Amino acid sequence: MTMMTPQPLDQEDEEMLVPHSDLVEGPQPLVEGPQPMEVVPADNDNAGSVENQANEEPQASRHTWTIENFSRLNTKKMYSDIFTVGGYKWRVLIFPKGNNVDYLSMYLDVADSATLPYGWSRYAQFSLAVVNQMHSKLTVKKDTQHQFNQRESDWGFTSFMPLSELYDPNKGYLVNDTCVVEADVAVRKVVDYWAYDSKKETGYVGLKNQGATCYMNSLLQTLYHIPYFRKAVYHMPTTENDIPTGSIPLALQSLFYKLQYNDTSVATKELTKSFGWDTYDSFMQHDVQELNRVLCEKLEDKMKGTVVEGTIQKLFEGHHMNYIECINVDFKSTRKESFYDLQLDVKGCKDVYASFDKYVEVERLEGDNKYHAEEHGLQDAKKGVLFIDFPPVLQLQLKRFEYDFMRDTMVKINDRYEFPLELDLDRDNGKYLSPEADRSVRNLYTLHSVLVHSGGVHGGHYYAFIRPTLTDQWYKFDDERVTKEDVKRALEEQYGGEEELPQTNPGYNNTPFKFTKYSNAYMLVYIRVSDKDKIICDVDEKDIAEHLRIRLKKEQEEKEDKRRYKAQAHLYTIIKVARDEDLREQIGKDIYFDLVDHDKVRNFRIQKQMPFHLFKEEVAKELGIPVQFQRFWIWAKRQNHTYRPNRPLTAQEEAQTVGTLREVSNKAHNAELKLFLEVERGPDLQLVPPPEKIKEDILLFFKLYDPHKEELRYVGRLFVKSTGKPLEILTKLNELAGFAPDQEIELFEEIKFEPSVMCERLDKRASFRFSQIEDGDIICFQKRPPPETDEQVRFPDVPSYLEYVKNRQIVHFRALERPKEDEFCLELAKNHTYDDVVERVAQHLSLDDPSKIRLTPHNCYSQQPKPNPIKYRSVDHLIDMLVHYNQISDILYYEVLDIPLPELQCLKTLKVAFHHATKDEATILNIRLPKPSTVGDVLNEIKTKVELSHPNAELRLLEVFYHKIYKIFPTSEKIENINDQYWTLRAEEIPEEEKNLGQNDRLIHVYHFTKETAQNQVQVQNFGEPFFLVIHEGETLAEVKARIQKKLQVPDEEFSKWKFAFLSLGRPEYLEDSDVVSTRFQRRDVYGAWEQYLGLEHSDTTPKRSYNASQNRHTFEKPVKIYN
Repeated sequence: MTMMTPQPLDQEDEEMLVPHSDLVEGPQPLVEGPQPMEVVPADNDNAGSVENQANEEPQASRHTWTIENFSRLNTKKMYSDIFTVGGYKWRVLIFPKGNNVDYLSMYLDVADSATLPYGWSRYAQFSLAVVNQMHSKLTVKKDTQHQFNQRESDWGFTSFMPLSELYDPNKGYLVNDTCVVEADVAVRKVVDYWAYDSKKETGYVGLKNQGATCYMNSLLQTLYHIPYFRKAVYHMPTTENDIPTGSIPLALQSLFYKLQYNDTSVATKELTKSFGWDTYDSFMQHDVQELNRVLCEKLEDKMKGTVVEGTIQKLFEGHHMNYIECINVDFKSTRKESFYDLQLDVKGCKDVYASFDKYVEVERLEGDNKYHAEEHGLQDAKKGVLFIDFPPVLQLQLKRFEYDFMRDTMVKINDRYEFPLELDLDRDNGKYLSPEADRSVRNLYTLHSVLVHSGGVHGGHYYAFIRPTLTDQWYKFDDERVTKEDVKRALEEQYGGEEELPQTNPGYNNTPFKFTKYSNAYMLVYIRVSDKDKIICDVDEKDIAEHLRIRLKKEQEEKEDKRRYKAQAHLYTIIKVARDEDLREQIGKDIYFDLVDHDKVRNFRIQKQMPFHLFKEEVAKELGIPVQFQRFWIWAKRQNHTYRPNRPLTAQEEAQTVGTLREVSNKAHNAELKLFLEVERGPDLQLVPPPEKIKEDILLFFKLYDPHKEELRYVGRLFVKSTGKPLEILTKLNELAGFAPDQEIELFEEIKFEPSVMCERLDKRASFRFSQIEDGDIICFQKRPPPETDEQVRFPDVPSYLEYVKNRQIVHFRALERPKEDEFCLELAKNHTYDDVVERVAQHLSLDDPSKIRLTPHNCYSQQPKPNPIKYRSVDHLIDMLVHYNQISDILYYEVLDIPLPELQCLKTLKVAFHHATKDEATILNIRLPKPSTVGDVLNEIKTKVELSHPNAELRLLEVFYHKIYKIFPTSEKIENINDQYWTLRAEEIPEEEKNLGQNDRLIHVYHFTKETAQNQVQVQNFGEPFFLVIHEGETLAEVKARIQKKLQVPDEEFSKWKFAFLSLGRPEYLEDSDVVSTRFQRRDVYGAWEQYLGLEHSDTTPKRSYNASQNRHTFEKPVKIYN
C-alpha cells in the first residue's frame, strides 16, 4: 500500500525507515506495514498489529554512546557496546559515512540475533539521537517502533541526518571530534497467541483477515455488537435458494450467526464475494468510514419493503439545520439535512467537546464575503449549523487523515485527542441544539466502541475496542484475536499524542523518553443512555430464520466431519480405482493425453489394516463386479512423466493389507493407492474371469482420431503378443472403431507430452517387441486419408492434432483503459509468435495494421496490468507473454495506437507544462519526437503548438521538483534520458532582461515558502511556481520587491503581508527593505543553485489538485464499491 516517491533533497520530516541489510531473498508477504527494504514515510511506522500484541507495561532505558576520533573512523559500519532493556540485548549500528547515501545511517540492532532460537520475535519503541553538544535543542532525534525478528533484526533510519551537517565543526554535532549518540528503547513483551483461545478466554471470536481487510473486520465487529442491528439483519428476508456469495443479506446473516455460535474465528470471504469484490479488492486497504456508509446504504436499500424497513435510519440517522441569519434585516435561510455519522476535526481540538464547539461555530459573512439575501441584496450575516436531533447510535468519524496543502499530500494527524466515556450533548444549556429540537429527549451518550488505526497515511492496521453490553469490561477485537482489556487501554491509550516513558538508568541527559503514538482512535460509537435497553437487546436462535439455522448447522456439521476425517487420516488409505468407463468418459473431453484424471474416478477410504481381499469384496458390493471377475493393475510413473498401468497385482500382494500394498506401490508416501480395474466380457457381454497373463502378453490401450470432427476418443484395450505385429490386429481395431473390416488405417504411438508432444507412426510390419511396445502403452489410430483429395482439414493426422491440443490457449483480451472488463476471447496457441498474436487481435478489431496493437501482460498477484507494455517483437511466443513468475495467466491488455509500435518505440514522449509569458494558466503538452532528438528540437516543436508573446521569443526547458528549479536543460542535451515521471518539465519564454545580463548582474532562484513546526524544529515548506529573477549590483530589497510584485501581479494589500528571506540550505535569513540583495548571492561553490534562493514567505492560497495516491500507470487508490 505504500507508495514509493522520491524525496526532496532538503526535506527531513519524510524519513526513510528500512532495515540496513541490502539483500532480501524471495518474494515478500503482503502485509499491512513496511517490508524489508521498503521505502516508507516515518509516520507509516511498522506498528501494524505488533502494537496490539504488546500488552504489558513497557520497560524503558537510555543508552549513551560516545564515539571519539569520529571523523578519522575508516570503517564502513560500527556497533556500540551491548546494552540490555527488557531482558533483551541491543546495540546501535551506525554507518559513519552513510549506507550508500550522503547521510549518517543509524539503526537499532538485536545484538544476539545469530544465537536466538528459530521463530524469535521482540517488539520495541525506540528513538535514536545525535546530540548537539552546543545547543541541546538542536539535537537530531527520530523515533519509530518495530517488531524485530529473524528476517528484520535491525531497523532504523538510512538517511538519519546529512553528513554535511554532522561533520561541520560549527554545527555542534562533533566537538573535539567526538560524537554522542543516544538510544532510548522501550520494550514490551509479546504474548504467544498461537495457543490462545479467544472464545474460551472472552466468550467472543474474531474475524479472519483476507489480506488487508482488518479495516472491514473492525467495522463488522462494531456493527455485530449493536444487537438491535444484528436482530434486524437476521430478520431480513432470505430463502434457502439464496447463495451467500450472491446475496449481501444472507452473507451478513451467515457471518453474524457464526460470530454468535462458532468456537473459532470466522472467514469473511462469502461477504466480500457478495459485495462483488475479487481477490484484488481484498488486498486493497480502503477507508472504514467509506465502507460503513456504502454498506449501510446497501442494507437500507435491501431492507425496503421488508419487516425491518427503516432500521438503518432509526439507529443511525440524525438531523442538523444549516442556517444563514442576516444581522441588520429580518431574514433567515435554513436547510434541514440528515446524517448517519459526523466528521469531527482533530487538528486544533483537544477533545470531542471542542470538535462539537467548532462544528457549531458561527461564521460571520461580511466585507467581501457578504450574503446575498434575496430582496435585501448583500447583507452582513451569521452562518452556522445546529442539531435538530441526534440518533440513538451516534457514529463519530475523527478526521485523523487530512490533505496538507503546504506539502501537497495526505498526512495522518497523531495529535492527542480525548473522548469521554459519557458524552453529554445537552451541555451548556443545549448549545448544540437548534430552537426546534425536542428538549424532552436527554442527549446523554455512553461509549460503545473505539475503532483504532495504527500506522501512517499509506497503510497500517485497524482494530476495535468494544464493550458489547456496556459494562465496565472492554474487549479488543484484532482480526482473529479477541482479548479482555481495561478502560484505560480502550480510552486513554487511544487518545494519540506523545507517550512519555519513565527512565530506569538516566544517561547523558535527563530528558524524558517521548514517543509519538501512531495508534489512535479513528471512529467512535456512542449509544444514547435512554435507548440503551432497546439497542442492547437479546438476540437468540428464534430471531434467526429456520432455513438459515438448518443451513449453518449443516455447514458446522460438515466442518466437524472434515475435522474428524483429517484427524483419522493417518489410519486410512484412499484407493482410487479407474475403469474402462472412466477412460471413455474422460478422453477427448477432460483429457487428451495419458488415460485418466485420477481425481475424477471412484475412490474408496479404506482402513490400512484391512486385507486386500476384503477390499475386493467392498468393490464387488459397490460396483456390482464379483470378486472372481476383478483384476487390479498398479499404475507407474514413467521416466518420461507419463502415468500408465504397469502390471497386475500378484496373489502374494493381494494377500497383504491395504497399507502395506500402498507403501509398495507408492514411493511418494502419500495416502493414496491408484489402481486400474480390468474387467473382461464375453461375446454376449457377460462377465468372464480375466485371462491368464503370461510374460509375452502386453496390455495396450487404443484411442481413435477423426480429423473431420477434430475428435479423439477411447475405443478399448486389447492383449497382444510381444512377438505379434500390428498388422494382425487391424481387423479387430476396425471392429472397435465401427469401421468396415478392410478399412485402411494408420497407427501412431502416443509416447509423451511433457515438455513437448512425442507421437510417432507405428510400423505395422514390425513386431511389438521390435517397436519397444510394453504394458500400458497407448496406440492412436485413424482412417488413412485418400491419396488425392481437395478436402481441407486443419489437423490431418494424430500428431498434428495432439500438438494443437497441447498448445491451444484461450486468451481473454481487455482494453488497457478498462482493466477489469473482458472485451473478447481468442483461441490462440502457446507457440504462436508475437506477429501471430497481434495479427489475430487486429483481425478481431477489424484493424488493417497489426503493428498499431500494443499488448501489456497481466500481474497474477495484483490482478492488474503490469507497468510496462510488451515491446515490439521483444518476446518469441504467446506463452512468454502469459508467464508471470511460476504462474500462467490467460489475460492480455491491448491498446490501439495512432502510429505503429516500432515507430512509437523510436520516439520519446515528454509531458511538458508551457508557461506563457503573460497568462496565468499553464498548457500541458505531450511532445513526441525521435529518441536521438535534443532539447532544442523539443523547444522548436513547442513553438509550433503554442501562442508566443512575440514571434522571435526564445524558449528554455526546466526541471522542476517539489516547487524548486533543479536544472535548465542545455539545448544540445539528448531527450532519451530525460525523466518526466517524477519531475515536472516546464517550458517558458526567456525574458529579455535575462538575455542581456550585465557583468555584475546575477540570475537567482526565487521560491515561495511557508514555515511549519515539526518535532520541535521549524521546517521550510516550498509551494507554488518557482522562477528566476535578475538582480543588479547594489539593488535593494525594496527595488527587487517592486519588480516581483509587478511580475506576479499581487494586490498591494496581500503583498504587504509577504516576508522576504535569503535561504541557504533551508535556513531563512530575513531581509529588510534597505538590504542590498546581491551581497547575499556571492558564493559560487554551492552544490546546486537551489541551495541558495530568495524566499517569498506567505500563505498558500492557490487552488490545489486533489490528492493523488500514485504516479504508477495502473495502481490507483480505489473508492470502496459494493457491486451487488
